Amino acid sequence: MASIVTLTLNPTVDKSTTADQIIPDQKLRCAAPKFEPGGGGINVSRALRRLGADSVAVFPVGGPSGQLLRELLTQEQIQQQPVETVGRTRENFIVVDARTGQQYRFGMPGTELSEQEQQQVLTTLRNLPTVPDFLVISGSLPPGVEPEFLVRIVRAAKQMGIKVVADTSGPALHRVLEEGVYLAKPNVGELSKMAGVEELDNEAVAGTAQRLVREGKAEILVVSLGPQGACVVTRDSTDHVPAPAVKKRSTVGAGDSMVAGLVYGLSTGLSVRETARLGVACGTAATMNPGTELFRKADVDKLYQWLLQQAQPGVAA
Repeated sequence: MASIVTLTLNPTVDKSTTADQIIPDQKLRCAAPKFEPGGGGINVSRALRRLGADSVAVFPVGGPSGQLLRELLTQEQIQQQPVETVGRTRENFIVVDARTGQQYRFGMPGTELSEQEQQQVLTTLRNLPTVPDFLVISGSLPPGVEPEFLVRIVRAAKQMGIKVVADTSGPALHRVLEEGVYLAKPNVGELSKMAGVEELDNEAVAGTAQRLVREGKAEILVVSLGPQGACVVTRDSTDHVPAPAVKKRSTVGAGDSMVAGLVYGLSTGLSVRETARLGVACGTAATMNPGTELFRKADVDKLYQWLLQQAQPGVAA
């Protein structure tokens, strides 16, 4: 199996709980909190582990919350290359209203990553014991980090022959695509912004993605369409993968789970068509679980087989 490294520049500890009912201005009695590691690349590493693949998670970390993050990842047997920082690792807070089932997500800003700390991240990536086959850059940027820093990372990785997978947003995504990556996973809203329009229909999504691939922005472009699945474009193919109909309980971690499925498929030699369906299966399976929980492997296997059957000639999607 190919080797995989994930990079999370804005990691977090996700603290979640449940309240009987969320009412303003009242003291709310909550269930015992649950703590989980979070942040784009970290969630990709966690999801890869559930699929049976090892990866190395690189991330800045600091303070008591940073120590907790490392402990939580150790419990999940995630290999780590942490970069010590002065600032403490951020924490997010999620509360579920048990009466309505509605989820309230409070995302806290990360602490600033200094120039010296950014350089240490880059040095850590360059000095990994083994040059990985894939580098997954996923998640938001913390304060103090400009999109240009991601460009430096992408350039260094490409010079080392590493395939870069990018899952970020806004100016960071635009700059990374200008540099060119192996695979990128924008959602349809992000793709619309790149096209300079408010909305894109399915036909326009495929056309815009094809143009970006021809321009060398990515070898594989996976456009997340939410409940409609994904549009997967390469130089030679365009493939729309429908999302299976399931009872959705939470969308937390769905995008990261999709990325994990895509990277797992590519790293194990699956075709792009099979890889796309595994990615959608992982993302969909993650929505079947409450709170911040990722997917269950059994759900992924079931959904993946269903998607493969739908893709057979003569079978309607």
